[in-house]
Amino acid sequence: MFTRDLRLRDNPAIAAANTGADRIVPLFVLDRFLLAHTAHGRPHRFGFLCQSLIDLDSSLRDRGARLIVRRGDWVQETLQVAYECRADTIHVARDVSGYARARIERLRRAGHTVGVAVVEHDGVTVVPPDAFGKPYLVFTPYHKRWAAAATRREVKLARLAPLPSAIASDTIPDAAPPGEWVGGETAARACLKSWTARGLARYAERRDDPGADATSRISPYLHFGCISPLEVASRLHDREGGAAYLRQLCWRDFFAQLLWWRPDVARRDVRPNAARAWVDDPGALAAWKEGRTGFPLVDAGMRQLRAEGWMHNRVRMVVASFLTKNLRIDWRTGAAHFMELLVDGDIANNQLGWQWVAGTGTDTNLHRVLNPSVQADRYDPDRVYVRRWIEELDTPRYPAPIVDHHEAIEQWKRSRLG
Repeated sequence: MFTRDLRLRDNPAIAAANTGADRIVPLFVLDRFLLAHTAHGRPHRFGFLCQSLIDLDSSLRDRGARLIVRRGDWVQETLQVAYECRADTIHVARDVSGYARARIERLRRAGHTVGVAVVEHDGVTVVPPDAFGKPYLVFTPYHKRWAAAATRREVKLARLAPLPSAIASDTIPDAAPPGEWVGGETAARACLKSWTARGLARYAERRDDPGADATSRISPYLHFGCISPLEVASRLHDREGGAAYLRQLCWRDFFAQLLWWRPDVARRDVRPNAARAWVDDPGALAAWKEGRTGFPLVDAGMRQLRAEGWMHNRVRMVVASFLTKNLRIDWRTGAAHFMELLVDGDIANNQLGWQWVAGTGTDTNLHRVLNPSVQADRYDPDRVYVRRWIEELDTPRYPAPIVDHHEAIEQWKRSRLG
């Protein structure tokens, strides 16, 4: 069955299910719990998911099959389909979040009672999250082991076994992501091919320039598994610019492995001794969300987030630093807002990225501050990015700064509890 692996190429779960089988059922269950949160509170990501399911169904139909979709309780619906087609094994991708792991464990226990085995397969990350036998809290030593680690071989799907007859399917919801996003494996492969040709070679020198928009933008496809992270790493590692890009894939695996070992860090500080006395300031929070703080790089980023469901990574760090260190608002509040709007919203990357910036996570420099004005001068000196998103930038309509940066940082320095 499919979860966060919405592709046919290099998909260990469907390849294993297909090996030696007379019949298989490609299944995706719209989890009732996640649907309640995603369809209404996170429309950008839900639209991308729906497009990805439509594309997956099309690819399966090209091979004489189709995607079976059910909605409801994830465990109950999965076992109901297994009962209908008399399946004895369920193949599923192994995931890293506490919710995903608990969900698979519930399925395993329930399946055991009715004689259905559950087999998990790696494929969500380049290197399995438990590959090194312990959690890493510092990136550099993790990166050294990751770069030298042996990886699984990519799998191919030579043929596809037919479906059992008379398996009913619900319809895929009619929804679309914001802007120009197109979900699915077809779009993912086209995106990677196009960007590799035009952007990879200069990635290291241009990746921090938000105005150039020179990053790959494949993060939503990686989140939903529309493209294999292992395949991306394999294709790019020998190319010019590939080393810098693989370092970002390693960051993705780094956060995934930490969440695997410590699922509590989705809500709790990685380093409790670095906790802060957070401030409750609804007015400042609203200004931050709406992109009217008076700091152009922050405001441009927040407006891009609302319009596109995406934000350049350098700008993500700047707006997160501003919320947690200038406004002293809890990182969990910012992380929740990002998860509502991001097309690529990923628990591991989002929560632990926020903690890295807030100083409660894996950054070894707990006192790092990203001055939004200095960051703008350094990475958007000609204001290409901010003018793209702030039409009223040089007019009286643009607000004055809501805080004095230096005074705010002095207050933040005194707010540490540990």
